[in-house]
Amino acid sequence: MVRAAHNVHGIPIVDIAPLRNGENAVGVGKALHQASSEVGFIYIINHGIPETVIATARDSALKFFRKNEAQKMTVAINSAHRGYLGPGGAKMENHLEADAKESFIWGCEELDRLSLKDHPLRGKNQWPDFMPGLKSIATDYFTRAQEVARFLMQGFALGLDLPVNIFLRSSEKPLSRMSFVYYPPHHENKYGVGPHTDFGVLTVLYQDAVGGLEIESLDGTWVTAPPIPGTLLVNVGDLLARWTNGAYRSTPHRVINRSDKERLSIVLAYDPEPDTVIDPREIFGPACDTQNDPITCGDYLTWRFEKAFSYRKAESN
Repeated sequence: MVRAAHNVHGIPIVDIAPLRNGENAVGVGKALHQASSEVGFIYIINHGIPETVIATARDSALKFFRKNEAQKMTVAINSAHRGYLGPGGAKMENHLEADAKESFIWGCEELDRLSLKDHPLRGKNQWPDFMPGLKSIATDYFTRAQEVARFLMQGFALGLDLPVNIFLRSSEKPLSRMSFVYYPPHHENKYGVGPHTDFGVLTVLYQDAVGGLEIESLDGTWVTAPPIPGTLLVNVGDLLARWTNGAYRSTPHRVINRSDKERLSIVLAYDPEPDTVIDPREIFGPACDTQNDPITCGDYLTWRFEKAFSYRKAESN
């Protein structure tokens, strides 16, 4: 069995090379299983995305966010959740202040060309005219991160002693989204992102060296998830917790940028096709005792997005 090399603040570090190359996929799966059953967050190494690709994406994202507001608003968020979302555009819980972060969001470019209209979160990407190279850089990163997510979904299946592709049976046209997320510097305890759990199946995160991410431990205290060079940070989302009938934990987390520096993260929200039924009885068999009714991935995300994003509330009024 592959064991975590060590852990940082209780978050294990798992080498996924034996999963990617097939040398010990089951062993990695068991390590992912243990981490997902406990803390719900995992640092991964040997993920396959070159550091040069990450650095280029990060530099391009910062260049975008440093443009003036008028320029960024030329690609303002559209109804398919593509484009620029400014400060205050998201609120994770009703009782919290709106998030201080800014985001630039895109999805699979190939699916845009197919003009798929099977879900409100599917649609045309928006690329800024003032940064003509951003499309190719962002698309390349998206493709690579999707590959990492697919390997991880195979690992989770193996960790549960399930067929390797059971979570990938309807993933040819994924509903995944990717974001550059910018956190301005702060000298106060203002949330860049308020406490929340992630909506979908799986999150694959690059965070820069600034830090600020905190996760809620099992005893209810908040611990930092510091940046570690060469790693990506992976966490279970609500839909994967639901899909595994609670075997995997969707852990609350938040971001507070207490530094005097800009913070940048690159986030893949991996989700399968919108009509994928999230029902643990389809995974573990009809005898599985579950508290949740079946729901499609698309319906669940629609519900969560309408609660979290102010522009969608405005559109529905």
